[in-house]
Amino acid sequence: MEPAIAADNINPAIVRSYDIRGHVGLELTERDAHALGLAFATSARDRGLHNVAVCRDGRLSSPALQRVLVQGLLAGGLSVYPVGLGPTPLLHYAVRAARLDAGIMVTASHNPSDQNGFKLLLGGEPVHGEALRALVAIQPVARAGGRLEEASKAQFAQIRKQYVAYLAACAGEAPPLRIVWDCGNGAVGAVIAELTGNLPGHHTLINSRVDGRFPAHHPDPSVARNLRQLRSAVTGSGADLGIAFDGDGDRIGVVDSVGEIVWPDQLLLLLAADVLAADPGATIVGDVKSSRVLFDGIRGRGGRAVMAPSGYVLVREAMLHEGARLAGEMSGHILFADCWHRTDDALFAAMRVLLSIGRQNLSLAKFRETLPPTATTPELRLSCLERRKDSILCEVAERLRVAGADVDQTDGLRVTTSKGWWLLRRSGTEPKLTARCEADSAEGLEMLKRDVELQLRLSGVEVGDTLWPM
Repeated sequence: MEPAIAADNINPAIVRSYDIRGHVGLELTERDAHALGLAFATSARDRGLHNVAVCRDGRLSSPALQRVLVQGLLAGGLSVYPVGLGPTPLLHYAVRAARLDAGIMVTASHNPSDQNGFKLLLGGEPVHGEALRALVAIQPVARAGGRLEEASKAQFAQIRKQYVAYLAACAGEAPPLRIVWDCGNGAVGAVIAELTGNLPGHHTLINSRVDGRFPAHHPDPSVARNLRQLRSAVTGSGADLGIAFDGDGDRIGVVDSVGEIVWPDQLLLLLAADVLAADPGATIVGDVKSSRVLFDGIRGRGGRAVMAPSGYVLVREAMLHEGARLAGEMSGHILFADCWHRTDDALFAAMRVLLSIGRQNLSLAKFRETLPPTATTPELRLSCLERRKDSILCEVAERLRVAGADVDQTDGLRVTTSKGWWLLRRSGTEPKLTARCEADSAEGLEMLKRDVELQLRLSGVEVGDTLWPM
């Protein structure tokens, strides 16, 4: 019987709802990376699993964290297959293409450059929630047989080419568009030149050099200010559209030919129209932050619309439960049933956007103009003590119940009125409450904002004069 060993505990502060993430050198250290590798190996071997692929993004801390992580995996008796530098979806593709048991991505996704972390895949499924907490708490066991499969590098170089070729084939019927691609100096830059070289049309790459300092802008395409450079590049070059990615390539942002942002819920409706044309009545999942225009638009096209809690893992779970063909959320995660095991691959989503534009013979700008006009707020994020988040939501819910309000509690409180809707929910990753409003007019939006502010004040939350971000 192989011995349990004393090992460093993983800092519980870096164990989040969907992954492990923290400030490097402060919350997250190399000792945490080694402890994670050993705990992961113990969990895998306990399930009869033996091999794991490891991939990393371009953050400056990623090579060192990967090196120590691999040491922990080897000490736990796993065979480790190095994928190299690339986006998170490449790891998912490689695990399935090479028929491996597990995968670990070294990344902090769209977080600032001084942070890093790990996304885990075990037995074909992402590790999150209670399963993640159980894994990091496991009593580690040292086992013989750990092996670094350096000879596999040629195999994974070929798998990388297969991945790019598959993506290009997905857009094979797309029209020859003029596109600006903004990689945000993230990991997509490792494959973007080869991919666009195999696509029809004219392609301009910006910020495609992988640089973990993210010198051009923060790698989060869900925030409007991070798309300024892309919008200028699109309008300045007369391009048909622009496509942006986050730090590890699982979230997408899009702008049309006039530089207007096509928000993820709008993009999801474009993709849903294409899916429903081929599969009438199909189920489409959107998250609770998404516009009413999305859900009404799905139903208006003959589809079945399902509202899911926010969070890409929860959206994926709803997709699996409902047998949906397509799912997405406002942060830019988009999942297709026919993308390797319903993985949120932003490059795959981009190919499907190009294909949808061609099939519907409709530019993104024209599509956006067909949508009902709305007035919306950006997402408001309010600092809130962890112990108060749930109690505040309960207090607001009770007041709304007494008032007879129309409230959906799929995830927090989504309140529908004659003017539109507003959402108040707890953040799953930070000590914060989040809120968002959408109305049919600017006047209606002001009324909804006042409703939210009133409920926050009644629960003792400080509300200043400049509460809502611009």
